[in-house]
Amino acid sequence: MSQQEQRSTLTPCYLFLSSFFITNLLLSNIVAGKMATFFGVTLPAAVFLFPLTYITGDILTEVYGFKQARFTIWLGLFANLLMALVFALTLALPYPEFWQGQQAYRTVLGMTPRLVAASTAAYFVGELLNAALLSKIKVKTKGRWLWLRTIASTIVGEGIDTFLFIIVAFMGTMPQTALWAMMLAQYLWKVSYEIAVTPLTYIVVRWIKRREQLDVFDFDVKYNPFSFDWRRDK
Repeated sequence: MSQQEQRSTLTPCYLFLSSFFITNLLLSNIVAGKMATFFGVTLPAAVFLFPLTYITGDILTEVYGFKQARFTIWLGLFANLLMALVFALTLALPYPEFWQGQQAYRTVLGMTPRLVAASTAAYFVGELLNAALLSKIKVKTKGRWLWLRTIASTIVGEGIDTFLFIIVAFMGTMPQTALWAMMLAQYLWKVSYEIAVTPLTYIVVRWIKRREQLDVFDFDVKYNPFSFDWRRDK
């Protein structure tokens, strides 16, 4: 094993990408309640933010390997659950009669348990599948065709993510035709987003690899989703 492969330092670049990943995840869940209409199609406002978590996840996996990407995904899961708990506790606090903002707060931050469960399950399964598939394709293609693994992993990861979220969150609350239409529209938007920013992904990946002097290949990695080990030498 080379010295490069043995490195297990959480570098400034890795910490920045992880922070960006988690920030976009949390913001996406906060603004998801705002509906917006694009060319007659209604979508959550989060469609501009949430795909960035998958793009950032691609970069993390491509440069640092599956283990460190998985560690960031777990950090995002804990942060999301903590945020939901803080929102619930904040809304439950007693408030004075003169304060008129309770309903506004509840409208924006009042995540129902069903939505929390939907977003958490969809995020965790989708992101892990995305990272694992990208990691495997990288090994199979010997590091060539970055575009192939970013797009292929997104097609699978975002597909599972979108399906789980829409089904768990909205099944039974709207006509099935509207449900499937919303699911398809979100999925196509997310995949198109990934394809559109592929040139930028190339630029960022190349810059980080040069800066970090690192390009991890997961030859012997066990894709255990419940492990917290982020070290590349284990």
